[in-house]
Amino acid sequence: MINRFAKKKVIEMAQKFPVLVFTGPRQSGKTTLCKIAFPTYRYVSLENPDMLYFATSDPKGFLKVYDKYVIIDEVQNAPQLFSYIQQLVDDANVTGQYILSGSQNFLLLEKITQSLAGRVYMMELLPLNHKEIAPIAIGVKEQTVYEEMVIGSYPRVYDKGINPQDFYGQYIQTYIERDVRSIINVQDLTLFRKFLMLLSHHVGRLFNANSISKNLGIDVKTVQRWLSILEASYIVFTLPSWYKNFSKRIVKTPKLYFYDIGLVAYLLGIETSEELILSSYKGALFENYGLLELLKSHKNLGIKHNYYFWRDSNGHEIDLIIEQGQQVKCVEFKASETVKSEYIKALHYLDGLDRKINLSHYLFNTQDITQKRSNETIVSWKDVATILK
Repeated sequence: MINRFAKKKVIEMAQKFPVLVFTGPRQSGKTTLCKIAFPTYRYVSLENPDMLYFATSDPKGFLKVYDKYVIIDEVQNAPQLFSYIQQLVDDANVTGQYILSGSQNFLLLEKITQSLAGRVYMMELLPLNHKEIAPIAIGVKEQTVYEEMVIGSYPRVYDKGINPQDFYGQYIQTYIERDVRSIINVQDLTLFRKFLMLLSHHVGRLFNANSISKNLGIDVKTVQRWLSILEASYIVFTLPSWYKNFSKRIVKTPKLYFYDIGLVAYLLGIETSEELILSSYKGALFENYGLLELLKSHKNLGIKHNYYFWRDSNGHEIDLIIEQGQQVKCVEFKASETVKSEYIKALHYLDGLDRKINLSHYLFNTQDITQKRSNETIVSWKDVATILK
């Protein structure tokens, strides 16, 4: 059994809100966590055709049977339920009445915003982080960061010992392409696969829709629409730039990242940690990995901070800006155990530009030990919690 750190938070929130909603990628462990956190609840999946027909054809009758203390999985398949659930939770005034789960973010959020505002706690459950992987990692010896990146972070890979090449090939076909078909009518799935593969080559880089449209021979609107589908299905996400006016020209184009490094490695044709170490994508993938470690940890704790990157027109850049009011954390990701002076210099580029902002500095790298210095902290890839404090 994989211990999920989000369990404590969701149990706490079920004692305060009538409805909990789990979103996140398919196969990230939402259903398993729901069942573990709420073992006495009944469970119903709207992937089941009979249950889906019952819920869509007779929503009042369905909710009369499943009236409280129930987990409803893939609830985005029956969005008409939300309005009825609103009335039920208002009348019952019971905390933890419904646990809802779904894998397509925008389909859920649209209906929740309309029907369940103020009644619901949202939990985004992403795939495993390092602290969750370490106790159950494949093999006898401890995994290196590069092995962990190639294998990825989906629970099923570790739980069943599946070869990543087998898992991700099926994941693309079974889940990603199915979600695409359910949202829009993509005539040429081969072209969409090329789009997905091309995005893997842009990981950690500025997202240039014009460049991608020219490469694929499709218009920019199609590129943007396909990107939004992958964002809604928790395959990719973009990181916005930090719009602070420091009397310099700021690059405003967002950067592109994936929700799982193993998927990117698969799309890039990287099958082993040795291949990853020698790859020109090593730095970009480690940057994506470090960003995800922070993102997963924050979401597991129910903490919502603003994430950005910062770059000016002269090429000066900070990989990650975490904004917490007047507290700003500057984070650099380096796939290296060596701490070079240029890494530290880049980390401090914003120092003194705005004295109202309280800056702290972190260099997240591949070494095994965290080192606290007077002006920055060198953070081990195993110790992301240091940045959370």
